[in-house]
Amino acid sequence: MKIFMRTWIVLVVSVLAVLPAYAQEVEIAKKLNDVLIKAKEERHWQVNADEVYMWIKTGQKDFLVVDVRPNPEEYKAGHISGSIYIPYNEILKSENLEKLPKDKKIILVCVTGQVQNLPVVPLRVLGYDAYTMSFGHAAWIKNYRGGEAMKKAIERAATKNYPLEN
Repeated sequence: MKIFMRTWIVLVVSVLAVLPAYAQEVEIAKKLNDVLIKAKEERHWQVNADEVYMWIKTGQKDFLVVDVRPNPEEYKAGHISGSIYIPYNEILKSENLEKLPKDKKIILVCVTGQVQNLPVVPLRVLGYDAYTMSFGHAAWIKNYRGGEAMKKAIERAATKNYPLEN
């Protein structure tokens, strides 16, 4: 009986120790789901290069472009007017979040529009009005390496016949 009681106590204490972490995971998943469920009706939080250009051209002040390319040398070589640089993998650091206003649209821009998608959902969960610019700098910079890489991928895909299920 003593062994059973000790085993029962260890089991109960173990479950009680794990419950807060599990509850926290469930709460985080709920917050993420609440944001993701709105994606389709909110255009997947995407804007295009023409929209951003028009906002710049007309002097709108309700947005901030954040260049999230991982290589700072690319930002130094050329970037969208008025943008700031924070690499995508560092954007959630507290010192970088402090640079992002919650009362403006945050437009994330990378090379081809892929890695900019990584921080958009966490930023929205944190209360930022975050968006991505479709196709990133490939849609902004003429003959940019990102666009050239996409063209090559499309050309290679045209020579393949990868299987699809119906």
